[in-house]
Amino acid sequence: MPAVIDFSIKDLICASPAIFLFLGSLLPLSLKTIRGNRELNSMVSLMLALFGIVCALAAAGLFYEQQKTQFYAFSGALVFDGVSVFSSMAISIITAVAAIMSREYKAIGREQYSEFLFLLLNCAAGMMILSWANDLIITFIGIEIMSLCLYLIIALSHEERLSKEAAFKYFVLGGFASAFFLYGVALIYGISGTTYINAFMVVAEKLMSEGYLFIFGIAMVAIGFCFKIAVVPFHAWAPDVYEGAPTPVTGFMATGVKLVTFVAFLRFIHGQFLTSEATLITIMQWLAVLTMCLGNIAAIVQNSLKRMLAYSSIAHGGYVMVGLIAASIGGESWRGDLSVIFYMVAYAVMTFGAFGVVCLFEKKIGDMILIDDLKGLARKDATTAFVFTIFLLSLAGIPPLVGFFGKFFIFSAAIKQGLFWLAIWAAVNSVISAYYYLRPIVYMYMKEESGADIDRTQEQTRGIVIILAILVVVLGVAAEPVYNHIKLAISSLQ
Repeated sequence: MPAVIDFSIKDLICASPAIFLFLGSLLPLSLKTIRGNRELNSMVSLMLALFGIVCALAAAGLFYEQQKTQFYAFSGALVFDGVSVFSSMAISIITAVAAIMSREYKAIGREQYSEFLFLLLNCAAGMMILSWANDLIITFIGIEIMSLCLYLIIALSHEERLSKEAAFKYFVLGGFASAFFLYGVALIYGISGTTYINAFMVVAEKLMSEGYLFIFGIAMVAIGFCFKIAVVPFHAWAPDVYEGAPTPVTGFMATGVKLVTFVAFLRFIHGQFLTSEATLITIMQWLAVLTMCLGNIAAIVQNSLKRMLAYSSIAHGGYVMVGLIAASIGGESWRGDLSVIFYMVAYAVMTFGAFGVVCLFEKKIGDMILIDDLKGLARKDATTAFVFTIFLLSLAGIPPLVGFFGKFFIFSAAIKQGLFWLAIWAAVNSVISAYYYLRPIVYMYMKEESGADIDRTQEQTRGIVIILAILVVVLGVAAEPVYNHIKLAISSLQ
């Protein structure tokens, strides 16, 4: 008997942010096709894409007041709640920033900008699907839409060597991660009879006690998530891919991909899921510690500014893993939920801003920006030096910037859940990271030599970077109201 697919107009309305992104992606590409494959003016293409993004943001915002409740759409395959709304709005904003920065980036090229925007917006639609998924099959579909678009975006770069190598590495290793994920889904379905997350969560503790096959399935799915967020030892792709991708795309990956993957991971292991399985909790704790340590130690020895930020991104994934573990062991799991969402919002703002500054230094295709290139920047361009200092200090966790409060909530959640040794490791790594975050600041303000010049033609990127720097300060000063809004959003998970 064929399965009955039940959906209503309300389901389509709830999913409208992703639909608007898809329709927005078609506008510049369709007009280019109608014009006989002649590229539109890049500003026109950008405005058309931004129209779709703004519509998606507005559609997500319409559900903001209803974020205390959960609504299951498309036969329960998608869930719309406060976390869905929050992630949809964040993805829309991140995509808009990436689109604006990309227009001025040399390696992307104006003659393929419509194709680039098509892939970027569809990647964002895949991200939204991933953050809404209540079914592991839909989770996999979201991951693949997101990943396939990213493979093509990276390879689309005019930088000949690094971008093609990065796309190939990402594609091959991404294929392995997908295999792990699907194998885990098959095992979970075989044991529980369902791929719906809220359905097998009810019987998860019982199934874990009956044998190791279900636990093995859970572990395989977790490995698939760990690859996307570059958790050690599944991190090897990240530095090379981040370095080889166009810098606006690197910022998009480091923020958007991590945000939605952590949201999906949070839905997967939320609440008391791992309370009865001490071995899995221990393994996840050691993965978090190794991720923080390797990311920070490797970042110290980097001379490439972009590669340093790539290893920094790995380390920050380790910090978020601490909050994720705190959210998965019962007790006051809501603190872990809240810390993960707050930290990802803070991380997205300060990391995209830092990569935006790197964009300003890249004046031609294939430029590799070294930390030495920052020498004397404060004398030549005080504004850029100042905003970059804000981003670096926030990433290091210096108060009163938003990065400090992000780490504070992560550490507090771990301590409240009794994960004292994990909180200590996180604090120690935060101290270690201060060295390589302060090093560029020393070069900008205390070195007499002259480094590289800023590309003055990237006016839009420069404006975005300044806005992001202001946001880092504002979100830090207004941490309490932001905290309360996120607490309201995650209340639907309880």
